[in-house]
Amino acid sequence: MGVGPEAINGGVVDLGNSKSKVRRKILNEDDEDVAGENRCWIKFRFFGSCLSTGSKVESSVSGSSSQYAESKSTNETSRDQPVAPVISSSTTSNAESVPSTPKIEEELKIASQLRKFSYNELKLATRNFRPDSLLGEGGFGCVFKGWVNENGITPVKPGTGLTVAVKTLNHDGLQGHREWLAEVSYLGELIHPHLVKLIGYCIEDDQRLLVYEFMPRGSLENHLFKRSLPLPWSIRMKIAVDAAQGLAYLHEEAERPVIYRDFKTSNILLDVDYNAKLSDFGLAKDAPEGDKTHVSTRVMGTYGYAAPEYVMTGHLTAKSDVYSFGVVLLELLTGRRSMDKSRPNGEHNLVEWARPYLGERRRFYKLIDPRLEGRFSIKGAQQAVQLAARCLSREAKIRPAMSEVVEALEPLPGLTDMASSSSYFQAMSAARAGGSSLNARMGNRLQPPARSPSMPNRYYGSPYHNNSNNVPPFQSPVAKKS
Repeated sequence: MGVGPEAINGGVVDLGNSKSKVRRKILNEDDEDVAGENRCWIKFRFFGSCLSTGSKVESSVSGSSSQYAESKSTNETSRDQPVAPVISSSTTSNAESVPSTPKIEEELKIASQLRKFSYNELKLATRNFRPDSLLGEGGFGCVFKGWVNENGITPVKPGTGLTVAVKTLNHDGLQGHREWLAEVSYLGELIHPHLVKLIGYCIEDDQRLLVYEFMPRGSLENHLFKRSLPLPWSIRMKIAVDAAQGLAYLHEEAERPVIYRDFKTSNILLDVDYNAKLSDFGLAKDAPEGDKTHVSTRVMGTYGYAAPEYVMTGHLTAKSDVYSFGVVLLELLTGRRSMDKSRPNGEHNLVEWARPYLGERRRFYKLIDPRLEGRFSIKGAQQAVQLAARCLSREAKIRPAMSEVVEALEPLPGLTDMASSSSYFQAMSAARAGGSSLNARMGNRLQPPARSPSMPNRYYGSPYHNNSNNVPPFQSPVAKKS
């Protein structure tokens, strides 16, 4: 069961300006050295990568988050693709990239009220990182289920005490110490009902682990795309509201505004009551200050979710997150992935496929997940589609602020004008069913003429995609420091 903020013994340390200085130093290093690391992320393929014979727990390197879910099979891979790998002419060894413990302890002053676990305590809490304790994996490392004392750090018997999720650092991966430190820096400071609660951490020799509240329903990605039963409309809209509130807090309410940079379904976790919380802050950045309009940084994130202006220029703003939210809202509406090459040409990229329907009020129903079978609010769906269109505007300035998004979404979960009771929807469904039957009877008469071998194949897909899911994505230009 998910654990709320009241169950955590501790709080936020107020270090004034020194806190911000430490965080800026830690999290903006990539602005100083955009090409200083190998960021070519690859997909996790083999279950054995997560489990090793020694104390070292190996994992994957992935464009997807280190989300966890009670039902996720470890040989399943996300279809997310990294936005733009930045290839360095020289790579840095893990020994060089992980600072010594005394140095890191100084940097961790901002999180001094988090619980500090020993490696052995977390090893016992997860039953020696057993395979049946594995919840999921991602770019940072593997995530294991564990049990600790309600108000302390002592391991307890499974099923008792406080259930936690323990994220381990992948020693061989390309997301490493910097992302680990970013996670501690942000979640050690930011407390909100729609951000996953960081309970504690472990730093011991080369071991880097993080301990979170356990989210029993796993990720939104699993519920939308990997379950046979579709999420009900009201729950989809509730999740949209919760996630929007989390982003609005980061952008507009936090003492120091934050750009999340990796908003997607796999980073939205659900508690037992389907309350949504944002996880994985390894790519988060401090928002620009003063007269600055953007943060210039390497292009990182996930294909299909990244804002076009960010992909092309490397200029990161809060409106980049708003675009990503629009993509997730579209996924909630359609039940389709942001990128899906298993679909016909022209439908690989969700946003490009959906654009023709976003501005046409009478055709909005073509966007709604057919698995809902009319069990959705007509008014709510129309308003959500219009909001998605605003969030997905090609011009960043036109996109709404997240507080506006929250205001627009909040009434939608409670609307009860179900499409299934609408005579218009019933007639439309009957017409579609009749058309399908007619097509089946017509058989080959409706088939297009055979294509001549000399005729070129026209390609209607997204420019974000190459010919295969296994082909590395294109290299995006990254702006220099402004």
